[in-house]
Amino acid sequence: MKVLVVGGGGREHALCWKLKRSASVAEVICAPGNPGIAQDARCVAVAADDLDGLVTLAEAEQPDLVVVGPEVPLVAGLGNRLRERGFAVFGPNREAAQLEGSKSFSKRLMHQAGVPTARFEVHVDPDEAEKTIRSWGAPIVVKASGLAAGKGVIVAQSEQEAVAAARDMLAGNSFGDAGSQVIIEECLVGEEASCLFLVSGDTILPLASSQDHKALRDGDQGPNTGGMGAYSPAPCVTDAVAEQVLETIAKPIIAALNKKGAEFIGTLYAGVMLTEDGPKTLEFNVRFGDPECQPLMCRLQSDLGEVLLAAAEKRLDEVELAWHDGTALCVVVSSEGYPNHFEKGQVIGGIDAVEAAGTTVFHAGTALKDGQLVNSGGRVLGVTAVAESASAAQKQVYQALEKLDWPGGFYRRDIGYRAVGREEGA
Repeated sequence: MKVLVVGGGGREHALCWKLKRSASVAEVICAPGNPGIAQDARCVAVAADDLDGLVTLAEAEQPDLVVVGPEVPLVAGLGNRLRERGFAVFGPNREAAQLEGSKSFSKRLMHQAGVPTARFEVHVDPDEAEKTIRSWGAPIVVKASGLAAGKGVIVAQSEQEAVAAARDMLAGNSFGDAGSQVIIEECLVGEEASCLFLVSGDTILPLASSQDHKALRDGDQGPNTGGMGAYSPAPCVTDAVAEQVLETIAKPIIAALNKKGAEFIGTLYAGVMLTEDGPKTLEFNVRFGDPECQPLMCRLQSDLGEVLLAAAEKRLDEVELAWHDGTALCVVVSSEGYPNHFEKGQVIGGIDAVEAAGTTVFHAGTALKDGQLVNSGGRVLGVTAVAESASAAQKQVYQALEKLDWPGGFYRRDIGYRAVGREEGA
């Protein structure tokens, strides 16, 4: 079959890479793609937020399946528009995508559905937000309600920091429309994990567990980012924990969406905190996580094309997933200065040598300039390896990264440290 993938980041490169290796797939098209994706798909220069252009492209190409990677077109209703024209789409409609598009909608739906989550309040007035912060005390979490590319969450260690964050979002317009509402949440304590599910109507199929590293610097220090690395499986997600997340988080939220007439077809991402009181939901996303998608695709042994088409056609109950038994680990290389200001257009060398050292390099923020590969975004590469253990995968990635020729590149040097620590402790 022919598959159209929408997006141009690391997640979409991993999806295109896996689809190209699927026996069921004859051709992969990606819009807009990037230089790395161009090695695995035919790239067409239509932006992921250009809904008119994407519909026109689909009508011209007539793909058998459209896979929508990023959240922005899903929240804008690309799924609706494509399904209205008879296309098989993997990715939820606008109504269900509000689970990610509006954190206030998401938190209220969790409350209605009895999904375990942190205590919260929604505010549009800076003074009222400050009252809540002063009343609850710190540490405390301040979130922009709308889409903020994974950076709209402030875990404030003091009331002053939280008040400044809330005022910056509501009055300072630091996240634009995304910050027109803020969520004030209690700060949950525990280990964080990413639990992803393929969903098609009433069928919910768990993916392998994974764990993301959102903080910029080693030891989970510094500001939150879109993700500095990830690995799968996450040892903290035992079989018992996975079952608890499925029963208390995934099933109730999908049932609540179905009750609203917002049928969900796509990937449900539950970011969970494993607290002393059990798993609690930090957030929901309505697509594959980035960078969790990269190690998940490297571990998946099933035919991805068949799996996603079955979901789009409401045949997901026929699917069983097969996984590599080892660990896949992805280290994100970002532009120095991310998540704030950084310089674009820096030449990146050594990619072939990095891959020759036994890794797969997924491109996120790259472009071609005068025939040379350059950085064009904050998170630029996702260097991923699969090995029999977390420590072996970690060692393989970091040894390979020594061959990268990009002085302006920055990456954490401890991705996977929790899993490695558990192995060493055992």
